[in-house]
Amino acid sequence: MEIPTPSIGQPHESSLRERAALVARLQSSDIFRDYQRAFQAITGLPLAMRAATSFQAPMQGTTRGNAFCSLMASRSKTCSACLLVQQKLEAAATQRAETMACFGGLHESAVPIRVGENVVAYLQTGQVLFQAPSAAESRQAARQASELDRTLDRAGLEAAYRESRVVSRAQYESTLRLLEIFAQQLSALSNELMVKQALAEAPAVTRARAYIAAHLAEDISLPQVARAVGMSPFYFCKNFKKGTGLTFIEYLSRMRVETVKQLLLNPYKRVSEAAYEAGFQSLSQFNRVFHRITGQPPSVYREHLHGAAAGTHAHAA
Repeated sequence: MEIPTPSIGQPHESSLRERAALVARLQSSDIFRDYQRAFQAITGLPLAMRAATSFQAPMQGTTRGNAFCSLMASRSKTCSACLLVQQKLEAAATQRAETMACFGGLHESAVPIRVGENVVAYLQTGQVLFQAPSAAESRQAARQASELDRTLDRAGLEAAYRESRVVSRAQYESTLRLLEIFAQQLSALSNELMVKQALAEAPAVTRARAYIAAHLAEDISLPQVARAVGMSPFYFCKNFKKGTGLTFIEYLSRMRVETVKQLLLNPYKRVSEAAYEAGFQSLSQFNRVFHRITGQPPSVYREHLHGAAAGTHAHAA
């Protein structure tokens, strides 16, 4: 049986949703959480996982991040500089682990997790120096960061930079090799999950998911989808929850939120426009659902992607 996998270049909308669901399962899996705890305890380095093409704050989901990097991530302008490094890393790390340094000389790495020929996610670690910084280097890093956003405290930046973790290049390369081995295990688990989903999903659920994807921007209802797949609303509701693990409303909400997140990659797309294009019928409903699913307001999510100026331009009216 051929298992559909997302494309790196221009993935289909349904593939993006499938990838997001797959990565969410990996992030919440016992194998990743156990490995994350052990890795961070032994190495002292942060470890995070993020879906491919999703630009989130560096090392989101870990408490071991560099204090200097955390200060950078706290402001939209400086966070954009960090996201640019992530974007370049993603473009480079298609086959193996890649490492890049930011303007401050802090090294960050991405290790690809693949399903078939496609990258679905990355393991991230780093925010380290390969040699202890001099006083002049610390001042320069703090100065460059404060020039990006003058509301940041330069003295605090300098003190945080001096506390950056220092590891030898050889030790760091060995650590990345361990992550590459773990990424191979996660790739095998991803393939297994996709095969199980393809084999277990009832034909009616498959048709329902295809119908929802095709009519996502419309005001669709459970009875409407049930009629489209030839089932009563009662049996459709029961079978859909069994097949997807979500109620119809939960599934529809998550698919629409993922669509909004993809639309907001366009820096000129207004939040309100993205919400209506994804099928939300009111901004109050959209704001409530987006915050519940992502843990943050849509305006904050967008500012992290494109900076405060773009975020202000695209706030929902």
